[in-house]
Amino acid sequence: MSARSRRAAALVLTSIVLAGTLGTAAVHAALPDDGPAPVAHAAPAEPARFGSACRTVIERSKAVAYCHNPYPDADLVRLHTECARWWDLDGDAAPVEVGPAETVRLTSRCWKEVAGAWVTHERAPDPPLPPPPVRGVRPR
Repeated sequence: MSARSRRAAALVLTSIVLAGTLGTAAVHAALPDDGPAPVAHAAPAEPARFGSACRTVIERSKAVAYCHNPYPDADLVRLHTECARWWDLDGDAAPVEVGPAETVRLTSRCWKEVAGAWVTHERAPDPPLPPPPVRGVRPR
């Protein structure tokens, strides 16, 4: 290859490289500047699996709730009853623990009609740890 053809090949190669670089710069210059590039956010964490599924039934002066806990953590459920008459006392039942795969029945009543009933949920406290073994004492 002669010196003249090498120069011509180098000129063609240089023009291709410059055209590619300038073309890319022109495309970037033509794009609108909306600030920094968007940041990919991590997927939201899966919500904690907690809480019994409850079904409430109201018949005249009685309110009944059936709660089933499909999750491995215990749930404390409480039935709240609102009575229709102003002189009738509303009721808030004591919390009942619903263990894993358990179903409980909660009941409440008013003297006359029940205006509404709902169930609240609360995480059950962790069970206490067993006491440590006593050293030096042998079982008989």
